[in-house]
Amino acid sequence: MTLSLGSKRLTGLMVGTALALGCTMVTASAEGIRFWTTEEQTPRLARQQEMAKDFEAETGISVEVIPVTEKDLGTRATAAYAAGDLPDVIYHPLQYALPWVEAGILDAYAATDVIDNLGKDTYAPGALAMAATEDGYASVPVDGWTQMIVYRKDLFDAKGLKAPNTYADVEAAIKALHNPPEMYGFVAATKVDENFMSQVLEHVFLANGVSPVDKDGFKPLDVKKTTEVLDFYKAIVKASPPGELFWKQSRELYFAGKAAMIIWSPFILDELAGLRDSAPPTINDDPTSPELASKTGIVTNFAGPSNPGGAAWGDIRYFGITSDADIEAAEKFVEYSMNAGYTQTLAIAPEGKFPVRRGDADNPTKFIDAWSKLPVGVDRKKPLADLYPSEMIGEIVAGLDVAQRWGVKEGQLALASKMINSQVFNQIVRKYTDGVIGAEEAVASLNEELAKIQ
Repeated sequence: MTLSLGSKRLTGLMVGTALALGCTMVTASAEGIRFWTTEEQTPRLARQQEMAKDFEAETGISVEVIPVTEKDLGTRATAAYAAGDLPDVIYHPLQYALPWVEAGILDAYAATDVIDNLGKDTYAPGALAMAATEDGYASVPVDGWTQMIVYRKDLFDAKGLKAPNTYADVEAAIKALHNPPEMYGFVAATKVDENFMSQVLEHVFLANGVSPVDKDGFKPLDVKKTTEVLDFYKAIVKASPPGELFWKQSRELYFAGKAAMIIWSPFILDELAGLRDSAPPTINDDPTSPELASKTGIVTNFAGPSNPGGAAWGDIRYFGITSDADIEAAEKFVEYSMNAGYTQTLAIAPEGKFPVRRGDADNPTKFIDAWSKLPVGVDRKKPLADLYPSEMIGEIVAGLDVAQRWGVKEGQLALASKMINSQVFNQIVRKYTDGVIGAEEAVASLNEELAKIQ
């Protein structure tokens, strides 16, 4: 049962009082707070430390920036909570938001305070929805990204094709553009032991409104909707080259001008423009050319026939204010990081940190505009706004409005993650696309195997 924010805060106060009476706790003082971050690479850490100094200069509150390896974050937070020694603020991935509130690690009341102060309507709805509690929010959304359909807009325009916003749009484009080996209509993920295939499949299932969980746990897949997903995936596999395909082949073929559509993350955006020597476009003789970027369009909100509203597979990161925090100082730091310091926050890695807060009351696109001017790239750098038109920048961030993941709204993210990581979907979908089993058997097999996962 989900506790309300009021009852959580009351519980936290009771626990805090009991601990204060029974033992000595390590707490932050008003003069300084501790901030755990999983952005531990040296350049990213330096940016966060610079922002902490700016915050201290403005408020007088010092911030100790402490790097934590993401794979260790869960165990370290649990141990720190048990010792009464949590940091004040934790930058964390989506999977911890709601469970940490239930465990007492995070103070949802404080996070909701920050969101209300900054303006709930300035945030991408999808980013808020994934951290929603019964009457507030577990954590404050910071940044995120969504899977994208990357496509050759120049070829679509030449044939009078609609952008690939739906299953039907993709299938129409395949019919018009698939001409192997010169041009493949799609490069689908088919390598069953690659997480890339798992992510792509979840994206495609979400697009048609299909999920393997509800609030009670496993939910048998709907036969009609799942068959639509299977048939669509078979169509894009048939339009792909043979072999075991994952992110590597999809990028290489698209970069060589031999693929009309692929599914990829936004980390491809700088590479498309010839800014990374390790992954150059080969569509022409100049590996630094932005030609391919100029011919590319993207779609983030993707829809199947049973879910016309569509969805986007999203990865969101959050600031969590902990139950051991100096609440006032922690709230000030998070508000600063999401307002005066937000451009610095996004600048840590702008190609993968889309602004979940779009602007403020005075300028609703303030942070989108600032983010689009941040330089991206590795060996060369340019702002996204110099590489892509404004409507494409808008499409990039619009996916966060409808960002979803299996199990989040049902409180079953952990179970859904086990299901996708088991690669059951990969294996059975591959059998269907290879013609080994039919649709009815595929759905039955999926339901049988998923029901075993606890």
